Amino acid sequence: MVKIFIGVLIATVVVIAGFMILDPKINVQRETNTTLVMDSDSYDGPTLSVSIEGSIEKEGTYTLKEDATFNDLIIAAGGLNSNADERAFYKDATMTNGMTYYIPNLYNANDVCNREAITKVNVNSDSAETLMTINGISASVASSIVSYRNTNGTFKYIEDLLNVYGVGNATYRKVRDYVILHE
Repeated sequence: MVKIFIGVLIATVVVIAGFMILDPKINVQRETNTTLVMDSDSYDGPTLSVSIEGSIEKEGTYTLKEDATFNDLIIAAGGLNSNADERAFYKDATMTNGMTYYIPNLYNANDVCNREAITKVNVNSDSAETLMTINGISASVASSIVSYRNTNGTFKYIEDLLNVYGVGNATYRKVRDYVILHE
């Protein structure tokens, strides 16, 4: 009985090792909480600390120059991954210290072939009726989004949805993969 148990244990280890060799990314967590100061040797001015998550190569927190753009953050984080939706951010936008920015997927994470893009709405141009097609955006929230953009101008970040009356963290997390800022 002990010999069978040891044999099964050894076979399990060999199979797991084989899978790790075939696909080294199995069960590997993404690097997080990385801190990087861009041009730290040549720059000693004011900085900001921002985090990025989602469809990015290295999620984490980065220290950048105070006037850094969203593109600078993307570069510091190793670039976008192949599933990033570039319609969900503006590369030239400046950032706010202490914020966490999210880059949504273009395709559903379960669609390994990336055949069908996720249906999304544009919070900067779509009507309230169109916004309501997304699960999590009710009639009152859609009306608040339209009212917010009419009063404050275009949304610069998906995270600006948190400034809209009726959108809390739960609603934001539910809809953030289904909204874009530009075509």
